This record gives sequence, structure tokens and C-alpha cells, in this order.
Amino acid sequence: MQSQENRRFVIYSRKSKFTGKGESIENQVEMCRQYLAVHYGEEEAGKALVYEDEGFSGGTLERPNFKRMMKDAQRGGFSAIVVYRLDRISRNIGDFAALIERLNRLGTDFISIKEQFDTGSPMGRAMMYISSVFSQLERETIAERIRDNMRELAKTGRWLGGVTPTGYESESVFQPAAEGKAKRLCKLKSIPEELRLVELIFDTFLETGSLTRTDAFLLEKRYRTKQGRPFTRFAIRGILTNPVYMIADGDAYRYLTSRSAGLFAGESDFDGRRGVMAYNRTLQQPGKNHQIKPVEEWIVSVGEHEGIIPGAKWAAVQERLERNRSKSYRNPRSHAALLSGLLSCGSCGDYMRPKLTSRQTDGGERLFTYLCGTKERSRGRCCTMKNACGNLLDAGILEELKKLEYDRAHFIRQLDQGRRALTGGQEGCAAALESLNARLSENEETIRSLVAAFSKASGTAAEGYILRQIEELHGEGEGLRKQREELESEAVSHRLDGEEAERILSELAGLESVVGRMSAEQKRAAVRALVRQAVWDGEKLHLYLSGSAGAFRPPRPLDGGEPLREDSK
Repeated sequence: MQSQENRRFVIYSRKSKFTGKGESIENQVEMCRQYLAVHYGEEEAGKALVYEDEGFSGGTLERPNFKRMMKDAQRGGFSAIVVYRLDRISRNIGDFAALIERLNRLGTDFISIKEQFDTGSPMGRAMMYISSVFSQLERETIAERIRDNMRELAKTGRWLGGVTPTGYESESVFQPAAEGKAKRLCKLKSIPEELRLVELIFDTFLETGSLTRTDAFLLEKRYRTKQGRPFTRFAIRGILTNPVYMIADGDAYRYLTSRSAGLFAGESDFDGRRGVMAYNRTLQQPGKNHQIKPVEEWIVSVGEHEGIIPGAKWAAVQERLERNRSKSYRNPRSHAALLSGLLSCGSCGDYMRPKLTSRQTDGGERLFTYLCGTKERSRGRCCTMKNACGNLLDAGILEELKKLEYDRAHFIRQLDQGRRALTGGQEGCAAALESLNARLSENEETIRSLVAAFSKASGTAAEGYILRQIEELHGEGEGLRKQREELESEAVSHRLDGEEAERILSELAGLESVVGRMSAEQKRAAVRALVRQAVWDGEKLHLYLSGSAGAFRPPRPLDGGEPLREDSK
């Protein structure tokens, strides 16, 4: 370790839930200070820096103050990082090993006072790796216990709560239990009008063979989700891939067994009357969108609800989706599109997105157009807005912005608004995302604890209470994930860091002279700093600058139609 004169200790504390009990943040910090006072003196204990993360899981290193601490360590000056217990840093052996290697390169030791490990010695490093292995083993044991509980619950075919799929609602039923008590269970109850829409979606997809055409059909007919919005391809795919609609018949059994699904029902249970219930279908990770797991990881049983799509038909839809995915092709995005994410259709209010063409200008530049999203999806049936030539529009907006330089007072006002929009928006999004991730981590850990307790409470009065808590927490988690997706979309417009934003905005004071040296991404940042909104009316482009009053208020797209349920976010 470093000499006594150069020591600079850091205390790190973490707790998964916001609480003052047990090993609270305050208790951890105090015990670390006591350790430093005993071994290195009261002065070192008093000078120690403190980094705290409360409400974050030990399963990931994506924690705001932990990352800040590591950035500070990179700059040098830390002698050792002190924690109360090893798992306050991480429960993942891979993450922990990489962290220790990183600290070694920085010349920073690691001290865990509970296990009495100090990486300043070879024996301390060896014992710390051994302990971290056991920490990960404990975490994996807990995960396996949760999977075992899910398998037991799957055998009942019950609905475990959460956002119900389109076509169904959750219904409570009571079954006799031990000692004359009643056990509360949930099952799915059909909503006939919504199930007819689901059947229409399956039929339309099989007829057209395309998610885009199915989307256009639903858009043209003005079918709506329960939020009153048009269906999206994402929502349609969610319905088409959900096995809850599949009738538990012989074809369904053969499809699932051929893909090695974890079946908790015999072939005789696939009687052609009830539907399929699949658990463990999604991979949920803090800070990331949910992913659908491979079929072989599903836990499948026969439910108590009505299935509506024959097994052969459901399997045919999955095969068609897989074929479409394998041959799908996306045109490369045009990074030169300065108004991407800003330009709205003056007719329906939807965003107009850039689309590359196969043609080029005389100078060899690729031509592209801005086209209304609603017009494209509905094949021109719901909106007929004229496409805009992207190359001319982008060149025109740069010329207009250059003219701002000649009105100095007005231009400075726009720069100030743009600076706040870039740097303030970036910081605001980051802080909000950190808060949401913390709440989601707490939500998921609480659900895991309740699932573990649920199996032990089977047949007792506490079972119904625990199940209701799980349902409420799942619904709360879905709402938080939706908020996070919206924030992540908003954060795309604030990706440049503060220094880059300041540099671009300062150069804008001489925009006419520097615009030719800017990259496409810098031009987009410059436009976004000064333009709050852009609207195309078919002939002219209307710009609303950051410092200007008023805004374009588009008509609500596709008014009319009854809201219908959707099982996607």
C-alpha cells in the first residue's frame, strides 16, 4: 500500500432497499470509519470520502455513485476502497474479479472489514476471490429456488397476475384448502369482442404474410388499443407470439415438444378445449428492455382459460415470423437528416421520418425524403401529406439559421435557450433514469422475495395476501418500465456531452463560417439546439425556435373508433 502520508481512503456503501434497519447505509459507513480509526487513525477516518448507492441491487455494477467513484479513482489519489461487506460491491464473480484487476492497475487496494480481507497482501487477494465465489453461489441458489417455485406454480395453470393479454381479464376463483379454508386463485376470463380482434389479427397476418401490411390494415380500420392509440407492429408481434391464445391440442403439444419446452402437462391434458399457459417467457434485466427467451426455456402448462387459435395455425404464424426475420432488410439510416425527430406532419401530427432513395444528386449525394409515418403505415389511406425532399429541406434550414447571426440580440437569446435544452435536458433525463432504475430494482427484488415466500404460504391465509402483493407490484413495475422507455427515447436527443454541446453552441456564433466544417452529427446537434419544432404543410416548412412563443398543435390523428386492449407496453 502507499505510504502513510499519501493515504486517501474511500468508503463505499450500498443497500438494495430504502430502509434504516440492519445494515443501513449509515451503519455501514460508521463501521467503516471505526475500522479506519482503529487501523489508520482518527484523522484518516475523518478525511475518508464516502460514496453511497441506496436502492440498487448487487447483481449489477450499473450504479450511479459507484461509477462516479471509479471515475474518480481513475484520476488517482485513492489508496484503498473500504466496504463493510464484500457483496456491497457485487454478487457477480465475473464483475468482482474484473473490478479487482482494475483496482490493481490503478494501485488502489480493496478492504472488506466483515471478511477482514485486504488486497494489499497476496493472501488477502486469494481469500477475497474465494469469498466472492460463495457470494455468487448464494445468488444463483436463490435464482434456482425462484425457478423451482415457478415450476410448482406452473402445474396449476393459474394466471400469476400482471397486465392481462388482449382478449382476457383476470378473474378470482376460490378453491377448498386444508382445514376448511378457501384458497384464492386467479384465472383468465374471456372478453369475446377482444378475442374476435385477436383472431382477425392472426388471419390478416397469415393472409398478408407481413407485419407491415397487418399494421396498415388495422390502422385503416381504426382499431385502437385500450390507451386509445393505433396498434403498432411491436404490439401486433406481441399478440402473434403470445402462446396464451393457442388451443392446447395435439398440434400444440407436438410443436412445444419439438422445441424442447419445459412441459408440466401430459399429452392427454392437451384436449383441444383449454389454452396454453407459458411462464418464464421474458428475460427481465434492470435498465434494459424485456427480451423473449427461447422456447426451450419456457415453463408450459395447460391453463384454465379458453384458447382460440388452433395449434397448427399458431405454429404456422411463428414459422412465418421467423422467415420474415431471417430475410428482413433495413435501409441504412440517413445520418445527414437534420430534422429527424423534429419534423411533424401538418395534416395528422405524426412524425415525418427520413427515407433514402436509390437516386443521387449531380454531386453524388444520396437523395432522401421525409415522409409521414401514418401515411406510410396506412398506404396513404389515413393521411395524404405530400412527401418533402429531405436534401432541399435540410439545406434550406441551414440557410435560415445562418441568417440569425445578423440579428445579434435575438441570436444570443436562441443560443442560451439551446444551451439549456442540450445540457439541462441531458442531465434531467439521466437523473430521472437513475431514479427509475432504482425503483425498478427495488420492485423486482421485492417480487422475488414474495415468490419465494408464496410457496411456503400455500394453503394459509397469507397466500392470498402475498398473491395480491405480487400482482400489484408487477403492475407497478410495468408502469415504471413504460416510463423508462419514454425517457430513453427522449434521451436520444441529448447524447452529446456538455463539453461538446458548449463547443458547438459557441461555434454557432459564427455559423456561416463554420457550418461547412461541421460533421452531419454536429449539424444535427446545432439544429436541435436552436429549433424546438418543425412542421411540414405540404408546401412550406414552419420552424418554431427554442426562444419563440407558441407551438404547432396538430389535430389528433385518427379520431374515432373504440379503444381495444393490448398486452404490450
